[in-house]
Amino acid sequence: MDNSPRNPDTDLTKGREKLWQKVLRTLGITLGALLILLLIGYAFEVLLLIFAAVLIAVFFRGTAEVVSRSTGLSSGWSLTFVLAGILTLMALTTWLLASRISEQVVLLSEEFPRAVAHFRDRFGHTEWGNRLSEETPTVSGILANEEGWLKRSLGVLSTTLGVIADIYIILFLTIFITAQPFVYRKGIVLLFPLAKRSRAEEVLDTLGDTLYKWLLGKLFSMLVVGIFTTIGLSLLGIPLELVLGLIAGLLSFIPNFGPILGLVPAVMVALLEGPYQALYVIMLYVGIQIVESNLITPLVQRRMIAIPPALIIIAQLLLGIFSGTLGLILATPVIAVVMVLVKMLYIHDTLGDTSIMED
Repeated sequence: MDNSPRNPDTDLTKGREKLWQKVLRTLGITLGALLILLLIGYAFEVLLLIFAAVLIAVFFRGTAEVVSRSTGLSSGWSLTFVLAGILTLMALTTWLLASRISEQVVLLSEEFPRAVAHFRDRFGHTEWGNRLSEETPTVSGILANEEGWLKRSLGVLSTTLGVIADIYIILFLTIFITAQPFVYRKGIVLLFPLAKRSRAEEVLDTLGDTLYKWLLGKLFSMLVVGIFTTIGLSLLGIPLELVLGLIAGLLSFIPNFGPILGLVPAVMVALLEGPYQALYVIMLYVGIQIVESNLITPLVQRRMIAIPPALIIIAQLLLGIFSGTLGLILATPVIAVVMVLVKMLYIHDTLGDTSIMED
């Protein structure tokens, strides 16, 4: 047994070394976290583009799996039939409605400025109408200011090119992810320790199932809104009912803000027919949203994750600030993914609350 006296200087030196190790480790973790957050901030829009491609690929693959289970076909053949069916449906819809929709789009581009001018004439004398007219420049005013017109033209061109580039990026990413999803899935799973890989696979399966069910329900809701809007506008005798219904259906993909954006062109066109027609259009859109919110959405969300409305609005505001329109569009599926991760990895795995997975 060693009874030699301990050297206090040695103990002090070891204590200092351990303290410095803790400080350096904490500093390294902090700097690493800040670096990751900085990279995410700079690449946030790119991450959203990747997420959009994953969302579309999940829909294609999920539908292919349904076809495979129903018919017994292989995964590859099922995916081929799904893609062929979607392309056929798009081609058939284009053949039946393209000419009429294109005509109505041209008419809408011609009628909308006239509707704005009509709105100015009718409501310009009111305080709120006068304020809105002052804040909204006329076409002649824009053209009179050559420098302002040039800046706006360049801005529109830049935005258009950016949107086209984003669409191409999403398209190619979707093709690659849909063709070989297991390659990317395996790559993600390999990033985890061996003991955690089975759990990582469970989480990925749950995320894919959640996104597929959400997207399927959302597409059904959009279809119903578009059809009801078109029929309602047609019964009210409002022109351009097909393109206005298409706009309403597409914009209903965005909760809360989409229906309001879809209402604006319909009301402006209806004002050309008279103030009562505009009022009827507002009542129609409100009625459709009531039906969609209280009947269709609960029906399609029975087996989906329930997202509190306040969380959706918060996510839309935050993602809209960071990434504009794209963030606003993808806010709901992003918050759905976050909720699944919190439930499975934090509440269930970390806190040990097993009841959360039964909700």
